[in-house]
Order: sequence, then C-alpha cells, then structure tokens
Amino acid sequence: MVKWNVHSERSVYTSPWVSLALTTVEPPGIEPFDHYVIRAPGPAAGCVIVRDGDASQTGGQEVLLLYRHRFITDTWGWEIPAGGVDAGETPADAAVREAVEETGWRPTGSPQPVAVYHPTNGLSDQTFHVFWCQGAEHVGEPTDPTEASRIEWTSTARVLELVRTGGISDGLSLTGLAMAHTIGVLRDD
Repeated sequence: MVKWNVHSERSVYTSPWVSLALTTVEPPGIEPFDHYVIRAPGPAAGCVIVRDGDASQTGGQEVLLLYRHRFITDTWGWEIPAGGVDAGETPADAAVREAVEETGWRPTGSPQPVAVYHPTNGLSDQTFHVFWCQGAEHVGEPTDPTEASRIEWTSTARVLELVRTGGISDGLSLTGLAMAHTIGVLRDD
C-alpha cells in the first residue's frame, strides 16, 4: 500500500467559488515536493430525471436535459440539471432544487443515489453526487434563466447517442448518465 504523507499546506488564493493551496507531500521513497491542490467550497449534486415518453410521440423513456454554453471551454452541450450543495442542504435536496431552478420541472419521485465521485482527484477535492428521479411536474419557468438556452425531454436512445458522440461532454452529466445506464435506470427501448 502506497500512501502519500502530507507535511504542510498553505493557502495561495481563496474565493467563494474556489481555493488554491500549495501542499508539501511525500510519496514513499521519494523526496517531499510541492503540489497545487484546488479546494472546492463544497460538493455539487445533479439529477438524472426520467419519465415514460408520450406514446403518440417517441414512446419509450425520456430524460430531462438542458442545452447550454460553457464559457471556460467555449463549448455547447447537453447537461443534466446540477449545481452546488448549499450549507445545511443534503445533496439529494440540492439536486431537486437545482432541477427546479434550472429547468422549471420538479422531480416527483424521491431522489435515488446513482454515484458519488471525485472527478479530478489528482488535482481537486471536489465531490459530485448524482441522483435519479422518476417523473417530474412542470412548475413554471426556470428561476435561473442564465443556465440554459433550451430545456428538452430527450429520448433515452438520443441521450445515449449524445454520450457516444460527444454531445454531452460535461463531466458530471456524462458520468451521471453513463452510471444511470450502467445500473439500469436508463433503458435502451
């Protein structure tokens, strides 16, 4: 077993969104060295929301997605609703709140865990929680209109094609949808 020892850590930069630390670490048999670590202020949560499709349209299962631009990578893509977990809030409650804020749809089924993971654990301590919910009711317009250019119920077949072809490249969404498919939440019908 190889565990690195942490000798020290000092803050280089801190904001409400992210912190950067310089940490002195020592792997077994190696001289100590400095390593930058990105610290997230808290976890994030997302929700894969599924429903049975309209038989007069696509039939099959559908997934609620939003289409948006990400300025950091200057890319457009489909994503599941997701965002930060507020103080005092559970990750499941945050996933539901983010769905309502970003899409105007409130999940009707209780959030079921899909995965908890650290997307870049060699660089950051960020934690992602992904849930899935069966069904949703439309409760109005999104309260955060900056999140999405479009909001759509998309057939599972199309979602899986978007995963395969790069139309979904957001890490939280990609992992959440792939894991939901792996555990049988998303059906290929």
